Amino acid sequence: MKAYRLLTAEDSSAFCHKVTEALSKGWELYGDPVMTFDAAVGGVVCGQAVTKEVEADYDPSMKLGQL
Repeated sequence: MKAYRLLTAEDSSAFCHKVTEALSKGWELYGDPVMTFDAAVGGVVCGQAVTKEVEADYDPSMKLGQL
């Protein structure tokens, strides 16, 4: 099964660390990163999709971050 996640966070080193952690756990970048201004948080928010091939059957209750 191919698992998919969209990582998001405010534009800071914490976002880069979130993506780096996912990559270190076998996730692969999927597509280009995105950035947008979010007036609710008063700053830029980043997003990056990642995918990972896993030996599991899909279950909507699975914790994707733990794969």
